[in-house]
Amino acid sequence: MTIQGKGFYIWKILETELGDTQLVAEIAAQSNYTHLMVKIADGDHTYNVDPISGADLVPPLLDALKSQDIQRWGWHFVYGYDPVAEADIAIRRINQLDLDGYVIDAESDYKLPGRATAARTFMDRLRKALPNFPIALSSYRYPSYHPQLPWSEFLQKCDYNMPQVYWLQNHNPAEQLIRSVREFEALEPFRPIIPTGAAFKESGWYSTPQDVVEFLETAQSLNLSAANFWEWSNCRLYLPEVWKAIKNYQWATAPAPLDISEQYIQALNSHDPDKVAGLYTQTAVHVTAARTVQGLPALKTWFQSFFKEILPAATFGLTGFSGSGSTRHFTWTAVSSAGAVNNGSDTLGLVDGKIAYHYSFFTVS
Repeated sequence: MTIQGKGFYIWKILETELGDTQLVAEIAAQSNYTHLMVKIADGDHTYNVDPISGADLVPPLLDALKSQDIQRWGWHFVYGYDPVAEADIAIRRINQLDLDGYVIDAESDYKLPGRATAARTFMDRLRKALPNFPIALSSYRYPSYHPQLPWSEFLQKCDYNMPQVYWLQNHNPAEQLIRSVREFEALEPFRPIIPTGAAFKESGWYSTPQDVVEFLETAQSLNLSAANFWEWSNCRLYLPEVWKAIKNYQWATAPAPLDISEQYIQALNSHDPDKVAGLYTQTAVHVTAARTVQGLPALKTWFQSFFKEILPAATFGLTGFSGSGSTRHFTWTAVSSAGAVNNGSDTLGLVDGKIAYHYSFFTVS
């Protein structure tokens, strides 16, 4: 399920509009939020349970959001000490709650030695139980600052990447978001990016209305489909002007000219090598793990083989893209009589709007 538009994280339901779930849903709808992330688990136990009655507070909130046609994602802070138990509580909560998607929040504990193994264990167990369920990773803004975190082990089996682009002690959200996106574009595997911005007050620092508008404008300029903010109750209580700025921001939804990545997938669905080749420059280079070809004649020959032998009668789908100007990164899927592709991940270099360089990774299963 694709996420588009503005969203917010909710941490403690009882502290969010005093636990009035109907009010939360009404405010979210009035603010034109398309999705909310609600905490459903912490480590190996359920989260957002009433401490007095023991009632699960999440279902009433999800029901209220559903009545307003707002996507309901659950988020889960994980530690990695017992990845099997953490995967099991995630699976249980997802199955109980009829969520639209699930977010893994992996931070400092997942930088400890041995956590790559824990991440593989967690993701393997999660994906075995939920092979097609939308899953996102929420972690640090710059992977270069946190090389110990097992990025690849998580992202290989995620559908989205939701970096926490918090411009703490600064007011330069555009600069930080652009850097975050560029760093993740250089990291394998690439997943569509839905960043989370700062809408909170901490240790004397606080985000400003200008900050959040700049963050949202930059997200849209980078062709990101959506953006989130942390965190609802903190923003509502301490930064009402920031809340107002996010609420009033109109996420552009008007039809726009097709991006080159969209044009490419559209051309693939035509199964016409000439139409696909028309997107490239005369001397374009196309690279896969198996070979490199250059020039339009070689490209046409490659796509003839691609359509007839590798993925005959295929239906292609674009699952996400990012980038602007001369670069694009996009992910895609395909279903054909010869097998399916679930992990397509491509990079384009453009000259005058046409593809001059194209690196493509995919496996047919």
